[in-house]
Amino acid sequence: MFMEKLPVHVGIIMDGNRRWAKNQGRPGTEGHLEGIKAAKRVVKAASEIGLKYLSLYTFSTENWKRAEREVRFLLSLIKKYLKKEYDFYRRNGIRVLQSGDIEKLPEELRKEILNVEKDTCGFTGLTVNLAINYGGRGEIARAVIRMYQDNDFKSSGREEEDETVKQISLHLDHPEIPDPDLIIRTGGEKRISNFLLWQSAYAELYFSDKLWPDWHGEDLMQALSDYSKRERRFGGSR
Repeated sequence: MFMEKLPVHVGIIMDGNRRWAKNQGRPGTEGHLEGIKAAKRVVKAASEIGLKYLSLYTFSTENWKRAEREVRFLLSLIKKYLKKEYDFYRRNGIRVLQSGDIEKLPEELRKEILNVEKDTCGFTGLTVNLAINYGGRGEIARAVIRMYQDNDFKSSGREEEDETVKQISLHLDHPEIPDPDLIIRTGGEKRISNFLLWQSAYAELYFSDKLWPDWHGEDLMQALSDYSKRERRFGGSR
């Protein structure tokens, strides 16, 4: 499918794993396993299409509220697949990054994240940004703290306000990643749930009723096709 307007950065809120498992009469853990498979399919499709950046909402700061057993399973699943899929990253030239508060993650998962970031840092294809222990408000708070630490905080006034906005952007978890052009949410919900709040100020939104484990490359193509038909004005006139 040819599209004249391909977004540079797409973010996906991967929602619906537990509901998928419930609908199938299967345990919730199987929904998360199928969600991992869907993520791999979509990452591969994004790489083949030529996207530059893909951010996946992998584990939010709110997910800690779930049952302890489910949280342990999710975190161990993330750790396992970060390591297991290295050959996949290498074959497809995929660079992996992590956004979120890494310090509050289990030590073994932190090590695996740092290892995969190091091992893939030279790859020049698609950059996959995994939002793990991530919340948009938390990221903004971290950015402000970094500004204070770097003495980059400005006082009031219009020019100072513009500079402060710039400095917050420069102190986010990965300021080198451009703002998302398109945010996708699966699973039928129509909200962004604390995902890339600062960066998504002018992002286009796309909502799908299909649960995440049922997603394939064709679903990503459909979302991109819808995006390609939109006119982005960033607050300006036609």
